[in-house]
Amino acid sequence: MDSSLYKTVTTRRSFKYNYYLSAPTSGKPFLLFLHGFPSTSYDWRYQVDFFKEQGYGLIVPDMLGYGGTDKPTEPADYRSRLMAEDIVDIFDAENVDKAIAIGHDCRFINFFPDRFTGFAFLAVGYMPPSDLKFEDMSAQILKIAGYELSGYWRFLTADGAPELIEKNIDSFYSLLLAEDVGLWVNHIGAIGGLQAWVEGNRKTKIVTFIPEKEVEKQKEELLKGGLAGPVNWYKVQMSNLDTEDSKKIVPENLLIHKPVFFGAALKDLVALTPMQKDIMTQVTKGPLTIKDFDAAHWLLWEEKEKVNQELLKWVQGL
Repeated sequence: MDSSLYKTVTTRRSFKYNYYLSAPTSGKPFLLFLHGFPSTSYDWRYQVDFFKEQGYGLIVPDMLGYGGTDKPTEPADYRSRLMAEDIVDIFDAENVDKAIAIGHDCRFINFFPDRFTGFAFLAVGYMPPSDLKFEDMSAQILKIAGYELSGYWRFLTADGAPELIEKNIDSFYSLLLAEDVGLWVNHIGAIGGLQAWVEGNRKTKIVTFIPEKEVEKQKEELLKGGLAGPVNWYKVQMSNLDTEDSKKIVPENLLIHKPVFFGAALKDLVALTPMQKDIMTQVTKGPLTIKDFDAAHWLLWEEKEKVNQELLKWVQGL
């Protein structure tokens, strides 16, 4: 991604955001790309190149805690409503009225739905706000899936986890990008699995669809600010810090009334496709487009050409 196209803005709560910006041509809309954990705007490099060539406007931020964006250490700073306001501040700074949001982890749609004309979710679908305690949620998921899916949350929010991951970053990344996707069942989803993997500094063969130099770039970008900020995304969820803000959401905004695209990662053994599809069907009240991809969690890289083409067809139809 062209470093000369990155800009910074200071939000109303005085946090600096770093983001890639490319203006649209021929009256085409802006696309907002939102990355998840543990990533940066660099995750979207294949989509940026493709959609820039198509003439779409692009806003691709390093989310709070990542890359060139500020990295506060207080979990409450990572509440969904506040980060949604940060995104709106970027829109306002660039005089962008509305955009199409595309996320690998998009959780801000409840607070400012009028600033968006559509929402696309890749691998991980939309989950309506809930005051359900983490333990209760985990028990429900275990009953439905048949095995633990969120054990890694416990490790990421534990004392010392960021430092341990940074120390054994190659071990951590080899699991995230493991060629054997089945490893995620016992070492991502299972309680204690991720901690044991990283503490043991275990490594495994990684996927071949990402060049080694790009993997090293991703690790470099992640380590610039460390993991202390990013794990706060999970601390917010584990501690129900979004609950009070969620209670103020207009009831109709708990569901999605705009067009939605969901890209299902059929080989993702943590964000299970049947569960994701079921939730998306329940919460989407506008047009819903679902496309299956023969890929695991990182489908935006593994199936980049197909993902780009399917997203383009959907965007063109809005």
